[in-house]
Amino acid sequence: MSPPLLQVEEVVYTYPDGTRALGGVGFELQAGERVALLGPTGAGKSTLLLHLNGLLRPQSGRVIVDGIEVSEETLREVRRRVGLVFQEPDDQLFLPTLLEDVTFGPLNEGLGAHEAEHRALHILEELGLEGKGSRPAHHLSGGERRLAALATVLISRPLLLVLDEPTGSLDARARQRLVEMLAARSETLLVATHDLAAAGALCDRGIVLTEGRVAADGLLAPLLAAPNRLAALGLRAPFDPTF
Repeated sequence: MSPPLLQVEEVVYTYPDGTRALGGVGFELQAGERVALLGPTGAGKSTLLLHLNGLLRPQSGRVIVDGIEVSEETLREVRRRVGLVFQEPDDQLFLPTLLEDVTFGPLNEGLGAHEAEHRALHILEELGLEGKGSRPAHHLSGGERRLAALATVLISRPLLLVLDEPTGSLDARARQRLVEMLAARSETLLVATHDLAAAGALCDRGIVLTEGRVAADGLLAPLLAAPNRLAALGLRAPFDPTF
């Protein structure tokens, strides 16, 4: 078996106010895996994702991406490999136009302007945002901004695509389009979500965090079909009408 694309080794992180967010999280992802990161609110999912490209650093433990340990010296290489889409799209959209937002990353990595624009227009069309490249991001709807934030990451063609609540604020049509588009892509995928139906459509494996620790790790379909186990883990079945 090839070396893992991602290794998370007993990562511990406590916020300055004393809140323990991660209490020794460990798992591996192989290239090509599609993994849902699940857990109730406050379980540590977003905190963990911020460790994967070095926005946060473990107080103990290690994160290794494609054989490279995340450190101050390796951030550039790690961030070329890990594309992180934040839960709040406005954290990634800050330039005068959507096209400038989407091309910002590859231009700063040395990609030519023509190729960057070509990639950007293709990604925007794939996400249903064609014709909107000249608009400021704040003129887009909430769902469109979420898709735009995803475009800023996809354009750089990361090895590992990390998504924090990607279907939040999307209407039914946009949600379906996003799920179908992600399902057709080839990147290794780690998606933190409360949308268990989307997780089931995208992912084969599920990792459940509870109180900053891995409470379950295995095939996703059997977990989604076990409402009592989901409830014990602080989750609801994906087709529960109250979900």
